[in-house]
This record gives sequence, C-alpha cells and structure tokens, in this order.
Amino acid sequence: MGLIVRLIYAASLLGATINHVRIVAKHGLLWDYGGVPVASAAFWTSLTVLDPLAAILLIARPNAGVLATAVIILSDVIHNLWMTARTAQPDQFLVAVTSDPFVASQIAFLLFVAATAPIAWTRREPPVVSTSS
Repeated sequence: MGLIVRLIYAASLLGATINHVRIVAKHGLLWDYGGVPVASAAFWTSLTVLDPLAAILLIARPNAGVLATAVIILSDVIHNLWMTARTAQPDQFLVAVTSDPFVASQIAFLLFVAATAPIAWTRREPPVVSTSS
C-alpha cells in the first residue's frame, strides 16, 4: 500500500512539474511571474527541479521522498496562501483561496499527504546500490 501512495505522490509532483516546465519554457528561468517578489519567483521556479527530484526520491529513497514531498507541499501551500493574502481584499481571502483551482488542489494534496504519510513511510529503506566494486 505504501508504494501505491508514493506513486500517487510522484504522479502529482510530476503533474506539477509539467506546469512549471511549461511556465519556464514560455517565460524563461528569470520570469518575475507578473511582478511578484524575487524570492517568490525564485521559489516557484525552483519547483521545476524540486518536484521531479522528490518524485525520484519517492522511488529510490522512499522515506527521503516522503519527507521531501511533505516539505515541498507544505511550503508551497504556505507560500501561496501568503501570496493570496497579499493580493486579495481582506474580506475576500477565503473566496480567493477556494476559487483558485491551483491553490485549492494544493491544499487538497497537502491534506492527502498529511493523512497518508504514515502509510507511505517505509520501515526499512532499500540499500543504496553501489556501482563501484
């Protein structure tokens, strides 16, 4: 069951990767996402590398992958809620969050990861295979 959960995580991360790659291909690595703070733009662009890295870890080093997935989605949700709070009218924050399909899906994924991480976590990781003799 843990492998199935990790594969769901990996598929979600790879789906996000496609979105990030599409944005980088269209706008370039240094795009400011329409004028957001530099740190925010750098964070979103870094997900182009971090998301697929976590997906690979979910298979190669499952526990490291589960931890990486949890850190990525938690930081992404916190960051995106902060960005929404910066731009939404004070009385429209919840409407802005729930009407944005990207933020809503990230929150759903965060809740899924939080609920299933104990299942995804392995008791024993496979040994790292050495290529040298």
